[in-house]
Amino acid sequence: MQSATPSLTQALTSPLTLPPRLLMGPGPINCYPRVLSAMATQLVGQYDPAMTDTMNEVMALYRQVFNTNNEQTFLIDGTSRAGIEAALVSCLEPGDKVLIPIFGRFGYLLKEIAERADAEVHTIEVPWGQVFQPEQIETAIKQVKPKLLAIVQGDTSTTMLQPLEELGAICRAHDVLFYTDATASIAGNPFATDAWQVDAVTVGLQKCLGGPSGSAPITLSDRFVDCVRRRQHVEAGIRDSHHQDAQGQRIRSNYFDLPMIMDYWGAERLNHHTEAASMLFAARECAVTLLTEGQDNVIARHQTAGDAMLAGIQAMGLTPFGDLSHKMTNVVGVHIPEQVDGEAIRQQLLQQFNIEIGTSFGPLKGKIWRIGTMGYNARQDAVLHTLLALETTLRRAGCALPYGEGVDAAMAMYGQSEQ
Repeated sequence: MQSATPSLTQALTSPLTLPPRLLMGPGPINCYPRVLSAMATQLVGQYDPAMTDTMNEVMALYRQVFNTNNEQTFLIDGTSRAGIEAALVSCLEPGDKVLIPIFGRFGYLLKEIAERADAEVHTIEVPWGQVFQPEQIETAIKQVKPKLLAIVQGDTSTTMLQPLEELGAICRAHDVLFYTDATASIAGNPFATDAWQVDAVTVGLQKCLGGPSGSAPITLSDRFVDCVRRRQHVEAGIRDSHHQDAQGQRIRSNYFDLPMIMDYWGAERLNHHTEAASMLFAARECAVTLLTEGQDNVIARHQTAGDAMLAGIQAMGLTPFGDLSHKMTNVVGVHIPEQVDGEAIRQQLLQQFNIEIGTSFGPLKGKIWRIGTMGYNARQDAVLHTLLALETTLRRAGCALPYGEGVDAAMAMYGQSEQ
């Protein structure tokens, strides 16, 4: 047997210890303390009444998070992308038309997943930093006549928040299902599933909900459920005489088969997978934290933190990215000054101040930083520490910045005038 390498020897003899980072990028973020504590809860069996009662409780909690009465509201075990894939591959059969308005990196993700489902994908695009007007989307719907409209609400690659309020009515008028990914925006920006007539919504925990990546809450309207139930399939090993064959084509993914997952979360408790219990507990505490503080209060806290960060960035003489009238509350894009190496600044913030901020993708790679104020980190001290560290790092890199004005501007947003 070979001797252990130094790194393996250390792993075998030392507890896991990571640096105390302040995660001020576009996500993931530092978890709420009660969420971390919940993940240490001891496990019980997957059909123990204590477990199934907790699953039912989580369903009820997330109906409030999504602002919906949808019965089919539950968790997909996996990162936020797992929720996206479950919604799209369960809805879209080969040849189905889907319209995807793209205004950032994650619109392209929806496109790729829909293409992998062999859907007929149609896209419209606006430049990164802008959003769509409802009439642009309605015009495309009239032309394409899709089965599904799939759009991101908040795209962290551009920091933009797409207005959704009018899209549900447009989709109903044209008999189109309406899906949105709200991973980056929910809990930090308004979201109203039923009022906006959204048929399917998927999110993750690692942004404004203040949890770890690894669970994807989802909610489905009756219209969407009727659509995917036509593809209902029950595995041979657990099939009973009352189970019927699917009317549509079998969903190509077993793991992301929404009808089977609904049966697992439903009264029949048909075995599909073993629920990721620790992530279930984390998701529960994310919802409890949000609802205890109050959704309106949490959104207001994100708005204040985001406004303070934006004010500080502008007071430092830095230029924010994109259409600020459609910026998410919880993340701001910042043009990297020409005279500095943007990646070097990020690494100095990380190594010297233990603060992480993000870069971006595609046409914005290396051109902007993305600074988040989300969940547990949407608070005054996190904003001020980040602004002070960024100013110090930029000044040491040769940027001529006004002393302390970024922090002063942020403090003014918190109602604290300069002393």
